[in-house]
Amino acid sequence: MELNTTTKYAIRVLCYIAKNGKERLYSAKELSDILHIPYKFLTKIMNELVKSDYIISIRGREGGYQLAKPSSEISIYNILDTFRDLEDEKKCLLGIGVCDHKNKCLLHDQSFKPRKILRQMYKNTTLDKLEENEFKL
Repeated sequence: MELNTTTKYAIRVLCYIAKNGKERLYSAKELSDILHIPYKFLTKIMNELVKSDYIISIRGREGGYQLAKPSSEISIYNILDTFRDLEDEKKCLLGIGVCDHKNKCLLHDQSFKPRKILRQMYKNTTLDKLEENEFKL
């Protein structure tokens, strides 16, 4: 399962803020420059993250963005759900449309268990668990 670009960027932004100071405000320009995300695309993502209550937006010259809740309350699964990446789970690996128990492709039974394990990993992985790790953004 490949994540869409919007979801990848949202995860990177949230992880960066969680890792580098939750109390601090980050401007869209700063996040765009540091994470190499196109500015206009980033602002659209940030708007969605604000609407979904992951991020607080503070307007004004000294404003910016910060996490709206503790990083322990934000799972990768939540982010995937917000950006509708979980809908891709029913997408056939062979590209034959929807693939479920009633309408199986050749690889459906073999891919069901790994997809279930991946889904559980997303549910169990919260931003606070990622903060301690060294990773590239």
